Amino acid sequence: ESDLKVTNVDFLKSQNSVQHHTDAYETTSLVVRRGQAFLLQLTLSRALRASDKLALNFSIGERPMKPLGTLMSLNPRSTRDTGGWHITVAKSSGTECLLSVTSAADAPVGKYSLSVKTGSNVYKPENNTIYLLFNPWCETDIVFLSNEAERNEYVLNDTGYIYVGSVYSIHGRPWNFGQFEESILDTCMYLLDKSKLKMSSRRDPVIVSRAMSALVNSNDENGVLLGNWSGKYENGTSPMEWIGSVAILQQYYKTKKPVGFGQCWVFSGVLTTVMRCLGIPARSVSNFNSAHDTDENLRVDVYLNEKGEKLKWMSVDSVWNFHVWNDVWMKRKDLPSGFDGWQAIDSTPQEQSQGIFQCGPCPLKAIRDGEVYLPYDSKFVYAEVNGDKVYWLVKEENGSRKYVKLNVESQSIGANISTKAVGQNRREDITQQYKFPEGSPQERASMQKATSYLQPSGLVPRSGFGAMRTMSMGLDNVDGRAVVQEEVVPKSGVELAITNEKPLYPGEPIEVVVTVKSTAAGSWTVALTGSCQLQSYTGKVDASLGYINETVKLEGKSEVRVPLKIKPDAYMKALAAAEDEEHVHVTAIAEIQGTPEKLTKEAALSFEYPPIQVQMPETAKLNKDFTCAFIFKNKLNVPLDNCKLMVEGLGMFKMATFEEGDVQPGRIIKSEVICTPTRAGEKKIVAKLTSNQVKTISVEKAITITH
Repeated sequence: ESDLKVTNVDFLKSQNSVQHHTDAYETTSLVVRRGQAFLLQLTLSRALRASDKLALNFSIGERPMKPLGTLMSLNPRSTRDTGGWHITVAKSSGTECLLSVTSAADAPVGKYSLSVKTGSNVYKPENNTIYLLFNPWCETDIVFLSNEAERNEYVLNDTGYIYVGSVYSIHGRPWNFGQFEESILDTCMYLLDKSKLKMSSRRDPVIVSRAMSALVNSNDENGVLLGNWSGKYENGTSPMEWIGSVAILQQYYKTKKPVGFGQCWVFSGVLTTVMRCLGIPARSVSNFNSAHDTDENLRVDVYLNEKGEKLKWMSVDSVWNFHVWNDVWMKRKDLPSGFDGWQAIDSTPQEQSQGIFQCGPCPLKAIRDGEVYLPYDSKFVYAEVNGDKVYWLVKEENGSRKYVKLNVESQSIGANISTKAVGQNRREDITQQYKFPEGSPQERASMQKATSYLQPSGLVPRSGFGAMRTMSMGLDNVDGRAVVQEEVVPKSGVELAITNEKPLYPGEPIEVVVTVKSTAAGSWTVALTGSCQLQSYTGKVDASLGYINETVKLEGKSEVRVPLKIKPDAYMKALAAAEDEEHVHVTAIAEIQGTPEKLTKEAALSFEYPPIQVQMPETAKLNKDFTCAFIFKNKLNVPLDNCKLMVEGLGMFKMATFEEGDVQPGRIIKSEVICTPTRAGEKKIVAKLTSNQVKTISVEKAITITH
């Protein structure tokens, strides 16, 4: 009787990875998804007999043990239940034995090792690592997503857009998620280990996604990204310069130290990468006019001086032009029924939850219905997308301050919530998934329900961004209890509008018009004040540029246009000196004489830039080189100093940076890269130009790679 030995294990990588939608991962190991069969080909020293003992051992973690479900010993001849794992002999001829293995649909995700035991012999394949991921294709996995197009977008798409700008001027910033690139999967495995989650917790995408929201920021456990909103980025990379997650995660994996620097869209882009890499469907979500309120009173107070300038030192709450977080898709077995589907998670460090900077998962349905007691962090997310904006005028009178309530806006917070559309390069508005239509009876009911659960909990102001001592001024809702503010309806029929006459180009005059309009009969005298400031997306004021102070007379239905023109020398120095991407923020206050009525209006206007052109063929062949050229002409009438062009093509070439120096007006720069496509399908090339004056110009172009 010769001993049965295993002489080889073929992981049938190319066959299995196509079946498991993992063929894009750049790794030599087998990557499979849980709850789905994969094949292994064993070569034996002799033909398999009925009496032979054969077992495959799959183990995970430092101390694998059968009772904990971290060691599975699978015997094709035994019918004993092994924690939902199954093995069968698919085919056996001569010394070749084909086995089919199916892991449990709730198995812990991570890195497994395989060994094969025959009698007393143990065979360990040379590369015996198998990565096991969540499986949105499997009906019994709680991340199951039934729609094929959605799986292609939210799990398999390695490129996309993150929406930035301001509520009336939204633009998509191309972002390379790159979840299949070299060492990204290993970085995610490292983060799972670093999370110190019990192996049993790794079965659950609710716990895993919450842990990853904490690990993508560096605040508690030396996670991936250092947040920085100071406007000073010398000892790291400016958040404006990243074009994707790959360089960030690769640097983190190599150094095991936090990478500088991130702001909200960078945190969200990296978290989308980590989630998609692990197999949890995910999308980056942008909320415009996002409330960053320091308590739960659902009210953001904006204080203006008599010139119409925002008083930064007074406002504890702030409204960011936009904030970006993530949605992940899963069932919530831990909640009452009805809360499955999209859940919000956020890795930007803003407020501690259970002592750690983490946020979510929080069901979108809970936010929409006002069920803000449900875990995790639903009060926090609810306050970002709901709330009233209350404007106060601060007057200095005989050395003391007087606060005059100007007006209440109940519909501006949480607008145009955006993500990339499924299978298309366009923005999809998902506001209705977060809230009922403004002013609808359901919205009022939801607000009433939510406010019954909200009380300030004496939370510390959010981790020091704009954190100030709280102002208690004997204003209404003194005890901090949320009050549903009723919007003041103007009686006179006077309205304000702010527009820019022509596109804003750096180096050209900024021309803004404030229109005062009467929609009803009668004659009105209106005292109009206004200010124009350069601000970053978080509302940080970097420069004051100009003012309006006029008295306007209106007769009957009519309008008066009040222009404000700012010359280039008045703002170009400030624009170049700021390290953040600036926009022009205009605030106007109208006091209608002879009445107590006061109106306010705010607008954030974005600069426009000349484009980058990409020249390359429309199609290319796998493993055949082609050239891609990037051309930029400085059509502005100011030089762009310290220009840098960064380009990346996933599956074609590694990220490259070209230092272009100072680019004078009218000058054309051209850079080329040689691309070698290693993966078939539609691929994208992304380029980004940064300079002192213009922080970021992005472009992307698609190419189809065929066999």
